[in-house]
Amino acid sequence: MRAVRELPATGPAPVARHVSARAHLLLAAVPVLAFTGMAAVHLYHVLGALYGYGNRLTLVFAASFLMLWWVPLSWWERPATASPDQQRELDALTVVVQVPVYNEDPAALRACLLSVLDQTRLPQRVRVLDDGSQDPQEAVRDDFLARAAALGVDARWQRTANRGKRHAQMTSLTGDDSDVVVTLDSDSVLDREALREGLKPFADPRTTSVAGLVAVLNTRRNWLTGLTALLYLPFTRGFRSAQSVLGRVMINSGTLALYRGEVLRRYARAYPNETFRGRPMQMNDDSLMTLYGLLHGRTVHQPNCVAYTLVPDTLGQYRRQQMRWMRGTFIRTLWWFRYAPGVLSPVFWMPLVELVQLAVATVAPLLLLANPASRTHAGQLLASTVLVGVGLNWVLALRLLALRRSDEPLRLHLLMVLLSPLAGLWRTLVVRPMHLYALLTFWRVDSWGTREQGVEVALAPGV
Repeated sequence: MRAVRELPATGPAPVARHVSARAHLLLAAVPVLAFTGMAAVHLYHVLGALYGYGNRLTLVFAASFLMLWWVPLSWWERPATASPDQQRELDALTVVVQVPVYNEDPAALRACLLSVLDQTRLPQRVRVLDDGSQDPQEAVRDDFLARAAALGVDARWQRTANRGKRHAQMTSLTGDDSDVVVTLDSDSVLDREALREGLKPFADPRTTSVAGLVAVLNTRRNWLTGLTALLYLPFTRGFRSAQSVLGRVMINSGTLALYRGEVLRRYARAYPNETFRGRPMQMNDDSLMTLYGLLHGRTVHQPNCVAYTLVPDTLGQYRRQQMRWMRGTFIRTLWWFRYAPGVLSPVFWMPLVELVQLAVATVAPLLLLANPASRTHAGQLLASTVLVGVGLNWVLALRLLALRRSDEPLRLHLLMVLLSPLAGLWRTLVVRPMHLYALLTFWRVDSWGTREQGVEVALAPGV
């Protein structure tokens, strides 16, 4: 039975495909060779400092360089594949897609749900979980349920009193015996191959969860959405890819993630009732689900499993989103430290390195300015820092060229690579102060954090 091809007036969902293995190798050669050369330079200066022939600040610079271990490693990631026998086993799995909804734009929600029904590998079940939205979306609901029934998909639309995303999800998970649970944000649209590709890592019985690749849907809406597309790259296609090589992805974004059902069902009672300092913990549900996967096996990223998501297009929306993520991630870091099997485990040292990196980036400039000897070389240090920062942002932005999209021309990606140092400047001047503020107010964790006053980001014509 063929999937429905009709989509909203905004047009069909984008199609994304990774470049060939040869093109990927050529792109990977740039960061790998660059980091090999930088490693040799840092080693030379460190040895000189140890033997009294150089500035001991080189030790700080070398340590900072080592914290970027994930940049070259991320290029070793390869999409998981399945043999014919394994593919038959994957095709036999029962899959349920969960779509929690709260004050979502009707056009965005409709596009999301139709993309689920447009998959080359249809799920057996779809559960839309409306957590007491202001608008019950009856027109979208009726159209979706009719289309699902025509395709033979068991679809249900459940509306509950507003209790938070986790309680909405558990309404679906309770009593469901699916082999694989897929979490999908209601403001995201799936690539047609997303589910088929996302299931392939489960051919390895050790795999417990799979993160999809998150791509920005409204990149060209305005300057902020374009900037956000660049800001996402280090995490969604850098740090997460490197973690996947180690089989230890820490956060499978709720935008699109797949889990073994048996793992989630172990924690069905604990998941919606997490608290911090006596208050309900609603945000960072995705990192908690991923932690469950980490406790029982490998958590990986599948770069061929793509979801396109709407990102904030105003500064107010952007601030609220970032505060929610930053606060929740800091709290989750305490959980990672607690449940890591040892200090040598990636689950322990990866978040520790992130915190140290934030501290060094904040304190080191102050220490340099406080040192009279360093102030005499302030201009040289600033020039070197800018040069390294520009080069690093260009290297990170090369990830854009590894994914070809039907809705974004190559010239746009080349322009974004060229302008990527602006994203580095934004991280320094805006994101870092926000991060520090979030750490000082981390206890504000008891709400969805977005859309509490209604729809925020809408799916506009042409996206």
